[in-house]
Amino acid sequence: MARPRIIVTGASGFVGRHLLDEIKECFHVYALARRSQAQCGAPVHPNINWTQVDIAESEPLAATLEWIRAEGPIDAFIHLAAHYDFTGKNNPEYQRTNIDGLYNTLDFSQNLGLRRFIFASSLAACPFPAPGSSITEHTLPNAKNPYACSKRAGESMVRVFSDSFPTCIVRFAALYSDWCEYPPLFNFLSNWLSMGWNSRMIAGRGVFGIPYMHIRCAVSFLCHLLQNLDLPESGEIFNASPDGAVTVRELFDACTLACYGERRSPIQVPKIVTRGWLHIQDTAGRAIGRRPFERPWMARYLDQQLVVDASQTRRRLDWATRPRFNILRRMPFLVENLRTQPLRWTEVNHAAMRKEDSGYGLKIHWLLEKHQDEICRREVETLLSKDTDPTFGTYQRFDRQEITVKVLGAIRNLRRTIRTREMEPVGGHCRGVARDRFQEGFSVEEVCAAFSSLGAIAIETLKEDDPPPKLERALTERITMAIQFGIDEVLDEYETLTTGDNNPCARYQ
Repeated sequence: MARPRIIVTGASGFVGRHLLDEIKECFHVYALARRSQAQCGAPVHPNINWTQVDIAESEPLAATLEWIRAEGPIDAFIHLAAHYDFTGKNNPEYQRTNIDGLYNTLDFSQNLGLRRFIFASSLAACPFPAPGSSITEHTLPNAKNPYACSKRAGESMVRVFSDSFPTCIVRFAALYSDWCEYPPLFNFLSNWLSMGWNSRMIAGRGVFGIPYMHIRCAVSFLCHLLQNLDLPESGEIFNASPDGAVTVRELFDACTLACYGERRSPIQVPKIVTRGWLHIQDTAGRAIGRRPFERPWMARYLDQQLVVDASQTRRRLDWATRPRFNILRRMPFLVENLRTQPLRWTEVNHAAMRKEDSGYGLKIHWLLEKHQDEICRREVETLLSKDTDPTFGTYQRFDRQEITVKVLGAIRNLRRTIRTREMEPVGGHCRGVARDRFQEGFSVEEVCAAFSSLGAIAIETLKEDDPPPKLERALTERITMAIQFGIDEVLDEYETLTTGDNNPCARYQ
């Protein structure tokens, strides 16, 4: 029996990586992401077809989805790709990725024959309810922060496209793992379990609260949806969350109990003092070029609670979070990981806070692909022209077709290095070329000059496309770095071949 076929955007993200690891044996997954699998640590498996593509770039995305469509109908499309940060600023990525990128995926999905388009939204898009009230599946996503605005626009678009194919909207709680991986929680724990003077301080009365859900519950929810694709009504909203909210005071009690064997008494900092301190701290951080995680905008939510009622979701889907994954019950495992493996803990959480670049690698890769034939033509002309520098005299012993094949091979590996930000494609290619050229009697200077010429021609050709200044700077830096790495590999390989000693230790003796 053929495996169900699904598309997952944002496959390199927190939810995407864990979802792929869970479903890789049972589904054929077309995973779309900006980063490579090696960069993000996503699983590698025969059933996972990984494609690096930026959903905000319509042409590459359209080509990717058309290729997927040609392979057969798709059962489900899980849209996880989104930008979110804690700066409080209206980052252009909210429009570019969360709105434009979502529109592209919805528009190009109309011919995929989908049984269900699943849009990952967030409970953070909803405003804090009045005391005694809670957020339900019918609550409008009317919070005023930039992220909420982008998700509100996203949910509206999904409802519009519900007439074209079945959709549903999933509003997730704040997601964490046994390694934390949720920046505000990481910041809390790092402070409370430190030896700092402020390690017992909590803002306000400590009753600020939001719902937390373990990543394994989030994956379980999506798997349950995949098994019941025909159940939701088109455009239906689900709250993927436990009921209620967990307060800062409850988190403080749980983590100090797990760490010290007893609950420590917190020092409650009045709201007005907290607001002032956040402004002072942020101003100082700006001055030294290292702003803290806490920002002044966070003060407006002091002592508010994002209480959730997910009872309708539980009834509709017959699904619920598992009590053993409640964050207060799970806290001892988080604290144990922090204490016993601090380096990994820090690495994992800093990676969760680190934002990807603005897709420059994929843009440069696409430009290289677009202009590949012209770059190749110019490089071949340079190598074969007798009117230019005689540096390339040995290349002129070969015919044009043979040189063209060699240049195209170099460009393909350059594109791969630019796309993945891994040097091995260019490095491996250059080492192989060095061995071949050495046997053919080329000097190392001639081989290095050919690679240098290719880099210069590629940069010059792409600049003719009139890229924006930041992209122009990025393409110059990345192509130059890749070419220089390749040249160094050629020099290293020639050095080994010239000495006639393949023992890597010999040159240092």
